[in-house]
Amino acid sequence: MVMPRWVARANRVTVNPIARHLAPRAPGMGVIVHRGSRSGREYRTPVFAIATADGYVFALAYGSRVDWLRNLRAAGGAELRARGRTVHLSDPRILGPERGRDLPWVARLLFTLIGVREYLETTAVR
Repeated sequence: MVMPRWVARANRVTVNPIARHLAPRAPGMGVIVHRGSRSGREYRTPVFAIATADGYVFALAYGSRVDWLRNLRAAGGAELRARGRTVHLSDPRILGPERGRDLPWVARLLFTLIGVREYLETTAVR
């Protein structure tokens, strides 16, 4: 089950301002830096981010219809700030629940508990 939209709106106002400061250093998390596709304004969105051999996988806890993902797809990529580094991301691909099977067991458990059914896979531009 995708989390309800009201939870996303509540988190945007309460949790995200704090998480923006903690997520770039927290294991399994990061901050996506993206630009509004219409406004051009820069946004910073905390996300669950798992490093892979050639990029990152993101748990889409609110589904694939979130603003940050629309902006990332419209631009063809974005920046991720995670573990003290900035990584440029490209080639965004939305995948189903089968993608979660390859993740570390702790991430798999957490994402199953919160009902993640979609994942975003990206390539890190080096």
